[in-house]
Amino acid sequence: MVGVSELLLVQRADSGIWLYPTGWADVGYSPAEVAVKEVREETGVDCEPERVLAVIDGQRMGFSRFGMYMVVFLCRAIGGELERHPLECRDVGWFGPDDLPAATAGAGWWAPMAFAAINGEDFPTRFDEVRSPIWRD
Repeated sequence: MVGVSELLLVQRADSGIWLYPTGWADVGYSPAEVAVKEVREETGVDCEPERVLAVIDGQRMGFSRFGMYMVVFLCRAIGGELERHPLECRDVGWFGPDDLPAATAGAGWWAPMAFAAINGEDFPTRFDEVRSPIWRD
């Protein structure tokens, strides 16, 4: 989610961790629709997806003990008012590359990519490498 060279982050109510807006994909919604819905729900901001930055297996990244995929979008803010969801978020805000909160989850892998995309850099969509052998026992 982008402002003027800034990322829109939420502070999760359950853990206090900061992260880009996230959510589970509901049946019948495309990944882009889920992104728009979750950003609006958690932050009050209306957005428009521009491109997919990454498709990552959360279990392989160590974010989850069960299988889930993260589809990370670059989105442009197009309206709304910044307002946190009262149950899901402790706080919301816009942050530049030098002022990310200390407790920002996984920023080492996604923040450089996100800020590069905000700055108009062109790079391929990131995804997990194919393992050899592919099949696990």
